[in-house]
Amino acid sequence: MADLASSETLARLFEMGGPVMMVLIALAIIGTVAFLYLMLFGSLFAPRLTRQIRKAIADWQRDPGSVQADHLRQQAGRYARLNPLLYLVANTMEACQKQLDSSQTRETAAHDAQQALEPFEAPLKIIEVIAALAPLLGLLGTVMGMMDAFSAMAATEGRANAAQLSGGIYTALSTTAAGLVVAIPFAALAAWIEFRLRRIHKTMNNTLVAVLNPPISGVTATDSETHPAEPAPLEPVPATDSAREYPMRGEQSLAHAAG
Repeated sequence: MADLASSETLARLFEMGGPVMMVLIALAIIGTVAFLYLMLFGSLFAPRLTRQIRKAIADWQRDPGSVQADHLRQQAGRYARLNPLLYLVANTMEACQKQLDSSQTRETAAHDAQQALEPFEAPLKIIEVIAALAPLLGLLGTVMGMMDAFSAMAATEGRANAAQLSGGIYTALSTTAAGLVVAIPFAALAAWIEFRLRRIHKTMNNTLVAVLNPPISGVTATDSETHPAEPAPLEPVPATDSAREYPMRGEQSLAHAAG
């Protein structure tokens, strides 16, 4: 009975909205799949600051030579090895210990950090497009339905009664309602996902700053206040889609803050 009622409801929606309603339902399904994929992928591969990484950074701040990048990778569990921030921190620490070119190290760290966010961009963009496109499709269906209603009234030479005209208008407005029903939740989801990505971006930025700018050993607090160290020169890094997508207000990008 439930399956029969669902089939009748879908058939009625298709009959009322026509092809536009079918497109809206397809967009709702695509958006739901994109959101579920984003949640599943994010739970496994989203950069996250774990207790192990915090401990490694604390040890790095005390004595950079005491942290072994290979040991940090091998000590991680199966779930922790899916965390791209773990490899970003380990690779950056290893590059600093090998005293590689500082500008190249910062550029590589910024590039790897942006790549860690790239898998989240496509699902987010799909959800944003659906949220923007659904109301327009609903309006298109309403306009087409109104055209059909007035065309039928013109065919009867104005003898159509109010019941027939109101029925046509009701059918036309159903697509607008359906478009808003699809757009509102996806607009809220897109805003929430973008907020989460900004938080992840900020966490990665602060982590890279802590790794790339460890305290100088042998310098006391008084010396550092009297003779502050000059900041390292900033190296420009080509802007990526991720950098433009998630700018940090009041805070520099990964590449610049790491400098």
